[in-house]
Amino acid sequence: MADKKINLNTKTGMINAAALKLLMEDPDGLRYTQLRDALIKNLPDLHPKTINGCVWLLQENFPDSVYKPEKGLFKHTKYRV
Repeated sequence: MADKKINLNTKTGMINAAALKLLMEDPDGLRYTQLRDALIKNLPDLHPKTINGCVWLLQENFPDSVYKPEKGLFKHTKYRV
């Protein structure tokens, strides 16, 4: 991931990079539980509560990359209408 805010040497960095990648691959966006479950599946060594926290703060930490067109739906900004 090219985002300068992401440090892939940290757990949160790995989670954020994976989340942004998943959102970039899905033009329809992902609901909170879909995104969380996909991250838990892709990163089984990380604690689910750490993943929950990263997903919860995704839009706040990456406003240039993530937006929520409705409650509970995360979309990448490249798909903004």
